Amino acid sequence: QVQLVESGGGLVQAGGSLRLSCAASGSIFSINAMRWYRQAPGKPRELVAHISRSGSTSYADSVKGRFTISRGNAENTVYLQMNSLKPEDTAVYYCSALILGSPYWGQGTQVTVSS
Repeated sequence: QVQLVESGGGLVQAGGSLRLSCAASGSIFSINAMRWYRQAPGKPRELVAHISRSGSTSYADSVKGRFTISRGNAENTVYLQMNSLKPEDTAVYYCSALILGSPYWGQGTQVTVSS
């Protein structure tokens, strides 16, 4: 079992930046990869960024060049640095851990970008 807690969301003006954090606890040794998803009202949850156990990363086309996923010095922390934010980035952002192909979810953190 893994527990995930996100933090760092908030209200920011378009063009601004935010950094989201995700702290994992429990059986962190079993985590294969970490991901950030987001869900805007009335829309399906979408994958935003992925980081594998080896550190390789991938991003949704809509955030490439603006968002960066990274790990902290502690193996149980993952960040999402979000720059040049746009109103369409407004959503609840969720941290997810993949263990043997099954996702575990945090509670989500709201990001609101005003125009």
